Amino acid sequence: MYSKISLLLILLALLPQQALAENTNTPQAASAVQKSALPRGIIVVDGRDAPALVLKDINGDTFDLSDSRGKWVFTHFWASWCGPCRMEMPTIQAISSVFKDSDLSIVLINTSEDEDTVFDFLSTVAPDMNTLLDSDGKATEQWQPRGLPSTYFVDPEGKLRFIALGGRPWDEGEYLGFLKGLIK
Repeated sequence: MYSKISLLLILLALLPQQALAENTNTPQAASAVQKSALPRGIIVVDGRDAPALVLKDINGDTFDLSDSRGKWVFTHFWASWCGPCRMEMPTIQAISSVFKDSDLSIVLINTSEDEDTVFDFLSTVAPDMNTLLDSDGKATEQWQPRGLPSTYFVDPEGKLRFIALGGRPWDEGEYLGFLKGLIK
């Protein structure tokens, strides 16, 4: 029994690399893959069009994902009650300054919480971050994350290329290298 499980785990580890080789339809994605293997937990997505995303942020300004064409978009779904989100948010704040004037946009989407809860959370965990407010949960329904946090990577043509389910230390080693590789 143990050997069957080990074999299954090895096969599952190899699948994302094979899928990645078949789904590098953009020069940026191909470049990132050639330079390094995918970090643990980054999953290749099929390259379908990203769902629409038009929401107001905590300041009342409207964000439209389609305006981000030409850049990679780190599209992150989170909630204040989510433990991994709480741990991950400071790492996202840390990378926001690294990628401030680059071809990677960082977009946070709070899932179904009121503005006061979101403001209180961000002021203590990531005071320099802004977030979109999906107050009614409709955008989250369209994107269908399988849990929180979930981070989707939308390529410069508006296609879904990668997803990370669960929290990641985005400001460290292989994850930071992955992000930098996307925009080279």
